[in-house]
Amino acid sequence: MHTTFFLIGFFAFLLAMIVFGSVMSRRYRGDGDNFLLGGRGVPVFLTIGTTVATMVGTGSSMGAVGFGYNNGWGGALYGIGGAIGILLLAWWFAPMRRLRFMTMSEELSYYVGGSRLVRNVVAVLIYVASIGWLGAHILGGGMYLSWIAGIDLSLAKIIVAIGFGLYCVIGGYMAVVWTDTVQAVLLFLGFIAMAVFALIDIGGFSHLGDNMSPGAAESWFGVAQLGLVPALSLAVVVGVGVLATPSYRQRIYSAQSVSSVRRSFLFTGVLYLAFSIIPAIVGMAAHTLAPDLDNSNYAFPYLATQVLPMGLGMLVLIAGLSATMSSASSDALAGVAIMMRDLWVMATGHVPAPEKVVLFSRFALIVTIGLALAFALITNNVITYITTMIATVMSGLFVCGLLGRFWDRYNWQGAIATLVAASVTSLVVSASATMKAFWGNPSIPAVVVAVLAGVTVTLMTPRSSVTREQALNILNEERARMEMPTAKP
Repeated sequence: MHTTFFLIGFFAFLLAMIVFGSVMSRRYRGDGDNFLLGGRGVPVFLTIGTTVATMVGTGSSMGAVGFGYNNGWGGALYGIGGAIGILLLAWWFAPMRRLRFMTMSEELSYYVGGSRLVRNVVAVLIYVASIGWLGAHILGGGMYLSWIAGIDLSLAKIIVAIGFGLYCVIGGYMAVVWTDTVQAVLLFLGFIAMAVFALIDIGGFSHLGDNMSPGAAESWFGVAQLGLVPALSLAVVVGVGVLATPSYRQRIYSAQSVSSVRRSFLFTGVLYLAFSIIPAIVGMAAHTLAPDLDNSNYAFPYLATQVLPMGLGMLVLIAGLSATMSSASSDALAGVAIMMRDLWVMATGHVPAPEKVVLFSRFALIVTIGLALAFALITNNVITYITTMIATVMSGLFVCGLLGRFWDRYNWQGAIATLVAASVTSLVVSASATMKAFWGNPSIPAVVVAVLAGVTVTLMTPRSSVTREQALNILNEERARMEMPTAKP
């Protein structure tokens, strides 16, 4: 594919998304609640669109295809874990929409008596997690652009970061939601087209396993190649990521109602489950055609440039870049919500003035994207980057949410113990070659140890003296000071 042709198409698409997002979000920019959460009235079809686009992000489009290139049907594990995660999120946490939280740190502190310590610690961890996810998307998009256009990888990462950053800064949450929905359509059309053409090119399903080991090509989910425990760990780490990633909580807080969240997540989960085999097929087909790629993460752009007709190939490549930009924009907004609602209060002792929230949020977006870009510039492995970050930071957040949601006795001491235990366990497992080989990644031991630590410390310490109703009132009163009177209920 001619690189100039692709770059013209990519920049035209990017400009169209910036203009489209700006126009569609124009009436949602009045205050912080509108800019960061779309006025808490996002309809079902937009919640589906933005959730699908966020889920079919860098991990699916690049990481899972590359994983399928190396491990056959193991490439489906990413989609299976994500589908289970979003379905559990709908079942367990959709009712939190009624409580009008703005950030996940608010939610977790509510579970433990409105503890300011827990809220501050969680806010820092979530902000770090948001930067981690955002960095992974910048990394994935940069690798795409660099490989296709033949430009320096660092320059490609900078272009991707500036690209999605523009429509985030201009239009806020609703610009992200609308552009995500358009990109979700592109993503599915692009992936399906690639799978169909790749299968035709290799001569059908019977040739998917050519040039691959039998363990990868013939076993369910590549278990014979990966091992049962590492395969399970990969699905778990992705599911935990969905259940603890702030951008998915934002989908809950911004939706019209509890029922609209549940319907959106149910549809998304079923769709994503069906989608899960497509990255595996694409990766295996790429391995059949080119078994000696230097980097398996380039399997997706290789097929788009070598197998598809030029016009369709450009559409598919833009779909791949759409995956990174849609997911990145969501994580950027989630990080900024944390900065405005939680980190600002931690640093200053008060919430920002309502009339300044949008302006400050735009500056915060620039800072957040800049930090993520800095991290992305020092790493080049997508799946390792994502799974390490999830296991280290997000396993504890997941357990905090789970214990807090279903156990009224849970207190702030237990929450801190949960967070510390998850991170320490993850670091210990990651540092041991033997344990890492057995588990695949630290997610399962991190979750188990975090649960045990949280329960044990909670039972050994006093029950919280602040009821959940009192905690909610404290949070609501504080949040009301940064919302305009026009904010929707």
